Amino acid sequence: MFTLTEVASLNDIQPTYRILKPWWDVFMDYLGIVMLMLAIFAMTMQITKDQVACLPCLEDSEGSSGTKANSFPQQSTDEAATSAPVVTAGPYVTKDLPDEAVREIDVTHKHTAVVTETYVNQPQPSGIKTNLDFQQYVFVNQICYHVALPWYSKYFPYLTLIHTIILMVSSNFWFKYPKTSSKIEHFVSILGRCFESPWTTKALSETACEDSEENKQRLTGTSSVPKNLSLEERDESPRDSASTPMLGVKFSADKPVTEVPSSMTILDKKDGEQAKALFEKVRKFRVHVEDSDFIYKLYVAQTIVKTVKFILILCYTSTFFTKISFTHNCEPDIKQLTGYTRFFCTHSMAFMLNKLLISYMALILIYGMMCLYSLFWVFRRPLKEYSFEKVREESSFSDIPDVKNDFAFLLHMVDQYDQLYSKRFGVFLSEVSENKLREISLNHEWTFEKLKQLVTRNAQDQQELYLFMLSGLPNAVFDLTDLEVLKLELIPEVRFSAKVSQMTSLQELHLCHCPAKVEQTGFTFLRDHLRCLHVKFTDVAEIPAWVYLLRSLRELNLIGNLSSDNNKAIGLDSMRDLRHLKTLCLKSNLTKIPTNITELSPHLIKLVVHNDGTKLPVLNSLKKMTCLIHLELYSCELERIPHAIFSLTNLQELDLKSNNIRTIEEIISLQHLKRLTCLKLWHNKIITIPNSIGLVKSLESLYLSHNKLESLPPALFTLPKLRHLDLAHNSITVLPPDVGLLHNLQHLAINSNKLDVLPKTLFKCIKLKVLCLGNNALTILPELVGQLVQLTQLELKGNCLDRLPAQLGNCRLLRKNGLVVEEHLFDALPVEVKESISRETSTTFTSGL
Repeated sequence: MFTLTEVASLNDIQPTYRILKPWWDVFMDYLGIVMLMLAIFAMTMQITKDQVACLPCLEDSEGSSGTKANSFPQQSTDEAATSAPVVTAGPYVTKDLPDEAVREIDVTHKHTAVVTETYVNQPQPSGIKTNLDFQQYVFVNQICYHVALPWYSKYFPYLTLIHTIILMVSSNFWFKYPKTSSKIEHFVSILGRCFESPWTTKALSETACEDSEENKQRLTGTSSVPKNLSLEERDESPRDSASTPMLGVKFSADKPVTEVPSSMTILDKKDGEQAKALFEKVRKFRVHVEDSDFIYKLYVAQTIVKTVKFILILCYTSTFFTKISFTHNCEPDIKQLTGYTRFFCTHSMAFMLNKLLISYMALILIYGMMCLYSLFWVFRRPLKEYSFEKVREESSFSDIPDVKNDFAFLLHMVDQYDQLYSKRFGVFLSEVSENKLREISLNHEWTFEKLKQLVTRNAQDQQELYLFMLSGLPNAVFDLTDLEVLKLELIPEVRFSAKVSQMTSLQELHLCHCPAKVEQTGFTFLRDHLRCLHVKFTDVAEIPAWVYLLRSLRELNLIGNLSSDNNKAIGLDSMRDLRHLKTLCLKSNLTKIPTNITELSPHLIKLVVHNDGTKLPVLNSLKKMTCLIHLELYSCELERIPHAIFSLTNLQELDLKSNNIRTIEEIISLQHLKRLTCLKLWHNKIITIPNSIGLVKSLESLYLSHNKLESLPPALFTLPKLRHLDLAHNSITVLPPDVGLLHNLQHLAINSNKLDVLPKTLFKCIKLKVLCLGNNALTILPELVGQLVQLTQLELKGNCLDRLPAQLGNCRLLRKNGLVVEEHLFDALPVEVKESISRETSTTFTSGL
């Protein structure tokens, strides 16, 4: 037999699941335990006590009446027919006695009994005389127990046990079914950790502090503008805020963030890491659970099953309720054994079973009412949607999202246990909460001393700080008051608070995939002090709106997707407020120049477009930029020099690098650009240079490297101001003698060509400082190279030279590090030449130290 403890374990659900058991489920569980105990008690009583007691009915005898005293007669029928009269004295019956015996009994019992005389013609019971009276009683009782007793009286305890187990299994099926149990276990685990996490307590306490601070400010009437804001800034702030709505700019915070005491913001590192892990778990669990409603459907299904089961039990139990009776008539087919066909039986357990059945019916009725209430609760409200509106109202985490499907259903179930669980759980659904955690952990790790060690000096001798892949911008950065350049890359949450106004030396800012938000006071500082801004993004919508309001900005670099689909988006943000912008760099994939850039035409002097191989056919808007001095069009798939360029009369430098230009016949029109001094046509597919190049008299620098040139026109060497000529990486075989006419030439690069001899006139260019002749087919370097007394760099590596002329010693400014040649050729120089070059290098190096 099962013990009560073993049976109770059937309903043993993990204690952690109690948070998902509403009060009616808990009540039904207890009802199930009571019904289980009732079934076990009834089974125990039935097994140990259940039996029937049967007596034969005398009216079944032929022409007889009365009740037989003994269980079965000990005479045969023939003997009974011839016997003497029967005498009954009290409960005792005497028969076949002589008259003397009757009188003796009367004398013996004259004080205690009444003697009745029975005559021979009284009805006699029938039966078979045996010596097994007791066994006959047992046999008849067993037969009648199975024949006469209703089946419900025999199996009621077992049915009760089966029904109870089915109901208990139905109540807890969703905790055990594989497709739901894994999600439920994960949810309960995460919910418990969120409830007990130190970050939850700190986040809610900081919210309470902020609310109390806001109430205090509201009562005292304190202004939200910081005290350290100058009068001029206070006067300008209203104008800025008034202009902001017109441009559609929204700042991340209209009021300063309340400073929380350090004792509250410092979080143990281990607790902080656990909180970060919880945010990630909650995010992944939400994605995993919110896309289905299987748990909800299973709970509804098991509730319906319990309700149907309750109705079924109620119906058939009420039908068999009257069958449980104390007395029963039994007619077994055993007359050949006992001589009787009918027996009168009593069921000893009938009274107890009747009371147990009434108790069971009462429990079932209560259980059924709970099932109906559960169905009413399930269908009365939308359980597949859950709103954190109340939590958002009570805390500063106004971004807690509403959830749906199974995630919402689980939260509704938790609310039936304790709403505090969902409130604390909502902290881990808020991005604001996650950002606060990151900020606290970040500030705790990145101190002022650590950031100070990362500050370096760049090529422009500026103090520069580069931060990469942090969770946010540490507050200690704002304490680096001498910082001039700040580079931020792959930082998901950048926030410039009012403390940025302490960085009085900051002039250049780089935001590489860093969505940046700025407070009103911080924006006022950046607007008046920032000079250079680099923004790298994936989509144009990531460009901070406040960028277009930095009126003191001198240089703006936008690197990202500015395709035709997004041109309208950048057109919405007017650049007319960038009144001091001089340089605009667009590294993107444009198909036309954005129209809003023309608003900058009155003051823009440098425009750089790096188009990443996307064809840029429409350049008409360039005609309006008459103030342009520097124009770069990189990788725009241009096939010719754009005609719009010829209208830029103030242009001084034109760079058309990495295009698809094959012919430059339009170069004749460049003669109208009187100020053009630098022309870069490198990395194209130019085959020939027209003679009209000689008409561009103002050229000082000409870059034609990485093309397909095979020859050079004489007109090229008639440019009187030409100082820099780059012809590297072409297929030039002959350098014309006219090169000697370039008296102002200081830099000549003709490396990586097919030259086999150098004209002597080349060495008339005595102002040459850099001469690149590497990777050609030269076999000899003329001794006239000694005339280039200003030469500082000479590249000869990759030729077929046998020796170097000793006249290299006359090039007094030539250093060994400026002489690029094979080592064995340098070693073959005279000793005094090598010492001269090495001594000068050593002397210069020593003096430099």
